[in-house]
Amino acid sequence: MSVRGAAVWAMAGQYLSFAIQFASSVVISRFFLTPGEVGLFSIALAAALLVAILQDFGLARYISGLPVIDKHEISRCSSVALLFSLVVAGVIALLAWPVAAAYDLPSLVPLLTIIAGSYLFLPLAVVPMALLAREMRFDGHFAINVGSAGVQAGVAISLAALGYSTFALAWATVAAGLTRGLIAQLLRPAPPWPLRFDRLRTVLNFGTRTSALYLTGALGTRTPDLIIGKLLTLTAVGLYSRAASLSDQFRTLVSGAIGSVFFPAFARIRDRGEDMGQPYLRVCAGYSAVIWPGMAGLALAAEPIVRLLYGELWMGVAPLLTMISLTEILLISLPLVSDLPILLGRMNRLLAYNMIDTAMSLTLLALGAWWGGVEGAAASRLVYAVLWLLLYARFIHGLVRFSLTGLFSIYLRSAIATIAAITPLALTYALWTTPDRIGFPTLCAATFAGGLCWLGSLVLLRHPALAEMLSIAETLPMVRPLGRMLKAVAPEQRA
Repeated sequence: MSVRGAAVWAMAGQYLSFAIQFASSVVISRFFLTPGEVGLFSIALAAALLVAILQDFGLARYISGLPVIDKHEISRCSSVALLFSLVVAGVIALLAWPVAAAYDLPSLVPLLTIIAGSYLFLPLAVVPMALLAREMRFDGHFAINVGSAGVQAGVAISLAALGYSTFALAWATVAAGLTRGLIAQLLRPAPPWPLRFDRLRTVLNFGTRTSALYLTGALGTRTPDLIIGKLLTLTAVGLYSRAASLSDQFRTLVSGAIGSVFFPAFARIRDRGEDMGQPYLRVCAGYSAVIWPGMAGLALAAEPIVRLLYGELWMGVAPLLTMISLTEILLISLPLVSDLPILLGRMNRLLAYNMIDTAMSLTLLALGAWWGGVEGAAASRLVYAVLWLLLYARFIHGLVRFSLTGLFSIYLRSAIATIAAITPLALTYALWTTPDRIGFPTLCAATFAGGLCWLGSLVLLRHPALAEMLSIAETLPMVRPLGRMLKAVAPEQRA
């Protein structure tokens, strides 16, 4: 499968999975669970995810990066996946009581125990999904992600409606894990038996370094709920968690799952000995042209979106969502900051950068929460994003050697396209109605107008991302006519 074809399947799977997860979160939040109940689950999940960074022991990246792989190597990887899934599940279960005692929340014990059970099914999915990615068979990822998302949403809503409260979300994670494993094994069988533990040195060396890398990253990205839960209240955790989740889901919706396509794609470029600078600029162009306008629009429309979707009970999410969405604009400006160093053998340096990154993240978050409550915590993310960009910019440029002039040209055109995209909604606020009074039809009309302004600006600016977007459009029957029209208007984009 070509890179563009893989990207289409990955995006389709991510879009549909997002729609399912988003709809279920709206239903659960609006009708069944309070911010405090969601906050309780967020603390449990954050604690579990800190341990779960060991869940695949770097096997996905290891398998995707191998020049060749045989059945013996697959068997070894499957055995390692089984071993570490048992370790992860056991550690999470053992930590249940200490975490509950630390937060004085007895309900965390059964919640963490249930969540631990979901990791027992990981060995069924880890290696098959890595093999599918290596083979660029992202139609398989589509089936796995959409199937597990559907089961998770169905179980969560059903149990929440039956009064299971926070435990509905916990049992839904178990159902999703089982579903992912079963579908993955049906599509690309790689069972973790019989066990094979010979000649594991290469796998273990790579996995150890990768897990250390992921651990430092996880401390920065997965501990906000734990820190806020300790310093503030369960309601504050619920509001922050919902804002962060909505921003992350929206970013994923806008960008699709194309990030998962880039690792094997850049591995091929590396193996051919080709220059990575120009392909990296194309990635930057695609991300900034699409994600910047989307996140800026989400930040501007945060208040009406939260009110229309979740109701007045959740309005505290709106200011947090605005700040976190703006943070995403900065964090997406340098894509693949972990993938490229791994591919190019710079994992030790990346680990050092990650340790600095994590220290910045945790310190700023704690200071923000202590000084300004949950809004201070969200504001600290903006400061962190600026420092993050300054930290990694020179490192990535040294690895890839992309053109700085080319990058700044892309950033400038993406910034203009972003301003064009949000102008209709900004004018609506200024000349017609306010964010607290805007209705759904007006919001949709302003968003549609913003989309047209954005698309027109890409054509007028001759944005480099337009060529890739047109190529993808040609593979999608529903938008093929639009792609042909834009191709006729801007033929030079296809050069």
